[in-house]
Amino acid sequence: MEKLKEKLAVLPDHPGCYLMKDRQGTIIYVGKAKVLKNRVRSYFTGSHDGKTQRLVSEIEEFEYIITSSNLEALILELNLIKKYDPKYNVMLRDDKSYPYLKITAEDQPRLITTRKVKKDKGKYFGPYPNAGAANETKKLLDRLYPLRKCSTLPDRVCLYYHINQCLAPCVYEVSSEQNKSMIEEITRFLNGGHKVIKKDLMSKMEKAAEELEFERAKEYRDQIQHIEAVMEKQKITIADEIDRDVFGFPYDKGWMCVQVFFIRQGKLIERDVSIFPVYQEAGEEFLTFLGQFYSHKDHIKPKEIFLPNSVDKELASAFIQVKTLHPQRGQKKELVELANKNAEAALNEKFALIERDEAKTIIAVENLGKALNIPTPHVIESFDNSNIQGVDPVSAMVSFVDGKPNRKGYRKYKVRTVQGPDDYESMREVIRRRYLRQLKEELPLPDLIVIDGGKGQISAAQSVIEDELGLSIPVCGLAKDEKHRTSQLLIGDPPEIVPLKRDSQEFYLLQRIQDEVHRFAITFHRQIRSKSLFTSVLDDIEGIGEKRKRTLLKHFGSVKKMKEASFEDFRNIGIPEKAAKALMEKLKE
Repeated sequence: MEKLKEKLAVLPDHPGCYLMKDRQGTIIYVGKAKVLKNRVRSYFTGSHDGKTQRLVSEIEEFEYIITSSNLEALILELNLIKKYDPKYNVMLRDDKSYPYLKITAEDQPRLITTRKVKKDKGKYFGPYPNAGAANETKKLLDRLYPLRKCSTLPDRVCLYYHINQCLAPCVYEVSSEQNKSMIEEITRFLNGGHKVIKKDLMSKMEKAAEELEFERAKEYRDQIQHIEAVMEKQKITIADEIDRDVFGFPYDKGWMCVQVFFIRQGKLIERDVSIFPVYQEAGEEFLTFLGQFYSHKDHIKPKEIFLPNSVDKELASAFIQVKTLHPQRGQKKELVELANKNAEAALNEKFALIERDEAKTIIAVENLGKALNIPTPHVIESFDNSNIQGVDPVSAMVSFVDGKPNRKGYRKYKVRTVQGPDDYESMREVIRRRYLRQLKEELPLPDLIVIDGGKGQISAAQSVIEDELGLSIPVCGLAKDEKHRTSQLLIGDPPEIVPLKRDSQEFYLLQRIQDEVHRFAITFHRQIRSKSLFTSVLDDIEGIGEKRKRTLLKHFGSVKKMKEASFEDFRNIGIPEKAAKALMEKLKE
């Protein structure tokens, strides 16, 4: 902790990237910052939600790299995430690969469907919402433009030649000018020119009918109907027919949902949804997502993208090298709002599913009781200790009722009687204080006590519960593996492993309890450490006693803010002139 404090104190006021490491030196998170000093320090001050708390609890060291601009920080962050694949960074590993139409760059080109986009000089069009839509479009183009069909040229004509869907370059000479003309027509068609082509076919059909060539007129009519069926199904259209992607990204409760609408030839053909936890400011997290999204092999950059106003469009445009717009009115603005609305619905659905999962915890509580061979533990209280090398030892207790957190029942404890890092004695003290008070005040007792720890912690708690207080509350423990994850449930004297399936609701409930008590204990310990560091600065200053320490702590809250304060700031809260001068001298050390 001292080493981290020293590094935090000398962080620069520059943009750049930071790399968080665990005790093994493994990079577990990469982030970017406009001001490294502010961003990195924020992880070690104040309170955080559970997922961020888990990240912070694993940080043992960090490094940083200064960049000359925010754009450079964005690009560097993307490269570092690709290189190190940190476990707390969101990596887009979407299994969904969309189909594309491709005109190959061969001497005798082919029109094919593919899910792989390569730098092979071929022309790619899409993505399409599914293989069916891509194949329908391909069949239509095969009827209109008879490019080569076979992957390897045969030595004689095939069925495609006989049904007028191939010029048979295997037997007959097909000039580069003929192929070029067909490729231009297909490209025009797929880039929104199907209406013009449809109009040409209408003229040819009418002319054939006038000349009484009814079979030919029927062929043109069928082609027109195919165009209408394939290309004009989509209801949401934009008149300019520019290929673009439209983004919305609401965020709530530490989660973000990014919704992307793929607009091709003016039509909304598909959407992509990603939901993930955020550890940075939402706009910065979205820009990171954007960089990963367009570095994905299956995502072709469109001509332009639409973004909500909250994103720096110039920075985004420079980062991904695509024209970026903030639509302000009309249908284009409505598309961004629609993307946001869909993303909000997806995010709310996720939270609703989480709540449904929590409803399942009632069954999990019952199953947990059966596994432990005790009555259903409707009220569970869980304890965890927190200290750094024995400094400012604290403990915390959380309460769960029918599998849900009962935050009114949470309690914090400063360990009073234990000197040094003695986890067992700390556990004994806190268990004793908690349940002795419950007995004295005739308050209800829990159905189960869960200790964050292994056999030693269980035995320490049991000795107080049974031998000192004469209670018969079951005590179990949650041991962790080398990766600090919930590993085993233990109970008994001596403690024995209770077999639980890792994918069971009761195991998930125990994980939630362990994560929550650990978060609560760590947060409390940080608060105590912060106050301790604050008041230690005020020690041995003439004229600053306990009362004035409390006044300074209440008014400024941190040593950093005191260092930024003026002489008048101290005088205005009642600090005498001599004491204020001595304090300012101490703060300069």
